[in-house]
Amino acid sequence: MVESILEILSCPPIQRALAACILCGAGSALLSVFVVLMRMPLIGVSMSHAAFAGAVLGMLMGFNPFLSGFILCLLAAAVLGPLSDRADMAPENILGIMFSFLMGVAFLGMGILTRSKASALSLMWGSLLTLSNADLAVLAVVTIALTVFIVLFFKEIRAVLFNRRLAAASGVPERAIYYTLLFFTGAVISSNLATVGGLLIFALLVQPGAVAMQLTYNLKTFFWISAATGMLACLAGLTASYVFDIPSGAAVVLAATILFALAFVFSPKRRRTRAGANKSIL
Repeated sequence: MVESILEILSCPPIQRALAACILCGAGSALLSVFVVLMRMPLIGVSMSHAAFAGAVLGMLMGFNPFLSGFILCLLAAAVLGPLSDRADMAPENILGIMFSFLMGVAFLGMGILTRSKASALSLMWGSLLTLSNADLAVLAVVTIALTVFIVLFFKEIRAVLFNRRLAAASGVPERAIYYTLLFFTGAVISSNLATVGGLLIFALLVQPGAVAMQLTYNLKTFFWISAATGMLACLAGLTASYVFDIPSGAAVVLAATILFALAFVFSPKRRRTRAGANKSIL
């Protein structure tokens, strides 16, 4: 038994998949804190469709699909911030419009594609077991950069999460922090096209943070629980994918949903709420 497990772990594709699980789970889950606390779940949906649409357009024009997906995702992030600030509309409305537009672009490209439809479909669902060293390197760089940013600007991020206007009034460069978080959202999603896929990665931008929301009021603990949940969901999904021969991206999302269900059922915060406690995470 032990020898068979060691034999499996010695396989390079499995090693890359395990490393990707840790990086994908940690990176997306850290951003999940931002998405959940600012009540912007549509940002994950919009950005994931931007990455997918960019990849499909790249296939149509003969470019590297991951590079084109990365570029369009970052462009979407660059447009979203200033547009939501200057337009007299809530960010949720801007995200809804962007989501519908990018979904239309993605599926229009899918309809035009003929020979590359199989490749495009793989970008929708992802595959942890077919990652290359280049995919892993990009994922590592993005995840490390995001972690460093959160550690260095934790106080500023906390102020922005609490209230952007109050943060600005206190001298915090809230616009720069907010735009940088949007940039990292685009970078994390596009770098995970090959892991969980363009249509499923948004689940990892919501559910780990939702799990943490059920378990703690402390923001630092919130980050740790979210990151642990994301990594555990990815590892559990990879295991289920290998054992039952099912798509790894879908397995990861289902694992994350199960973790949220368990956190919701056994949430100590819900018991305190019934007893009359009312605390704020921030």
